[in-house]
Amino acid sequence: MRIIGGIYKGKQIIAPKNLPVRPTTDFAKEGLFNILNNKIDFEDITVLDLFCGTGNISLEFASRGAKKIYSVDKHSPCLFFLKDTAKALKLSSIFTDRADVFKFLEKSNSCFDVIFADPPYELENIASIHELVFKNNLLSPDGILIIEHGPKTDLSSKNNYIETRKYGNVHFSFFNQSTD
Repeated sequence: MRIIGGIYKGKQIIAPKNLPVRPTTDFAKEGLFNILNNKIDFEDITVLDLFCGTGNISLEFASRGAKKIYSVDKHSPCLFFLKDTAKALKLSSIFTDRADVFKFLEKSNSCFDVIFADPPYELENIASIHELVFKNNLLSPDGILIIEHGPKTDLSSKNNYIETRKYGNVHFSFFNQSTD
């Protein structure tokens, strides 16, 4: 994987092969960040990266100057890799939390400008991420929730849905805080 934008654009990141992850492809990540470039000012945002895995998305936000990135995963080796990578790149904006994502969302009382979730595609309760984010008011007033999922998942009937973008087998469903 590589960082596709910001101060570390082009930087290759080599993750250990034994991590239980499926990193977002560079093709899909480039599409996602092209969309976000037109919607947000990266330097003023606080990001929550759920199921962060290798930290691929967290590192991308940090490279682009995000103020704070909270990266949550239940797998310690993933978080150790992300911490080590952030330290090597001198990225002090990434904070990690070893936690079950659903329990984290139930207990969190923070507000985020961008929440990105990349759960395992076969996870049966992907829609619960959306429900917990909105039930607990975790998005700032202009915030965006992005859930990455496979082609078998359809979140278009959920409240606050904006659109789904497809990049091969990678789908990003976008939601905002408005109540329209």
